[in-house]
Amino acid sequence: MPHIIIKLQSGRTPAQKTEIAAAVAKTIAATANCTPDAISVAIEDIAETDWFKTVYTPDILGKPATIYKQPGYGPAPRVGGCGVHP
Repeated sequence: MPHIIIKLQSGRTPAQKTEIAAAVAKTIAATANCTPDAISVAIEDIAETDWFKTVYTPDILGKPATIYKQPGYGPAPRVGGCGVHP
């Protein structure tokens, strides 16, 4: 029964979040050998100004054994990427 928590910089519409959740659930179902009905997906909006203190430091730097795909950025904020600003 996977429960996935996705933390995204604020700015996505409810429709975008629904699409993201469906795509993630489909991929998890296919790779974890479970049915989509067994999966729940939550999306937490994180303000860009709070990203490093509420996500990067505690979840990425603080839990290295749980990170299976490293981000392509370091501790200094950068413009672009998957944020909502170009």
